[in-house]
Amino acid sequence: MTSPDADAVPTSLRDDAANAATRGLGSGFMVTCQVGLGITLLLLWQGASGRLVDNFFISNPLDVGTRLMGWIADGSLFLHMWATIYATLMGFLVGSVGGLILGIWLGVSPFTSRLLNPYLNALNALPKVALAPLFVLWFGLGIESKIALAAVLVLFLVFLNTYAGVREVDQDLIDSARLMKATRAQVIAKVIIPSAMSWVFAGLKISVPYALIGAVLGEMIAANRGLGYLVQFSGSQFDSAGVFAVLIVIALLAVALNFLVEIVQHRMERWRIVGR
Repeated sequence: MTSPDADAVPTSLRDDAANAATRGLGSGFMVTCQVGLGITLLLLWQGASGRLVDNFFISNPLDVGTRLMGWIADGSLFLHMWATIYATLMGFLVGSVGGLILGIWLGVSPFTSRLLNPYLNALNALPKVALAPLFVLWFGLGIESKIALAAVLVLFLVFLNTYAGVREVDQDLIDSARLMKATRAQVIAKVIIPSAMSWVFAGLKISVPYALIGAVLGEMIAANRGLGYLVQFSGSQFDSAGVFAVLIVIALLAVALNFLVEIVQHRMERWRIVGR
């Protein structure tokens, strides 16, 4: 039976207390729990392989580790990783810059935004993977087609978040800057962009894995190197251990890239007021 006093405690206070208790556990304890969970999952995978599920379909951690060590020893893994990382970073850079420019431009130009709205919606609705054959036709089988596919995936994510952030800027701040004789460029640089920074970084964080997805998909369609090519090659050889090994590398790479974005976000948003 629940006491009346417990029911009288506001839900928000109970949630704050629970969050404080979680933070009080310490990062070291949380890392230990995360590592323990990972080891448990690996043990379950190893135990299920060959017993509950045929090893041909899910391989096992020992075979996957052996395959990874072999690729590391002969240096082939780093060659494929660099090709994918380069395409991902270049696609992320091109798509982010394009999305930022487009989002800010349309965010401060209501007429242009309404004019281009149906066309942008139509382009955004297109399955981006369907553009891969066109990019191969336009840019060839080289790294450029992979960069283009990654850039398109990133561009719309960054654009939509940037546009929403620009439209959400407090109009009083803009009016105050104009009263102080600020030019249009100064309003954009000093008021609009800093105020929309949280939205921008939300779009950048979301788009990081999509840049990697675009690069890997492009490599799976037409390439002779890269992690996507390695997945495709391993699958064509019915090598489930190789496929899982590459998938693990891709997942770790996505985590590392997302961590870098969070570091940049933390450094650039130190000026913001978190709470009063």
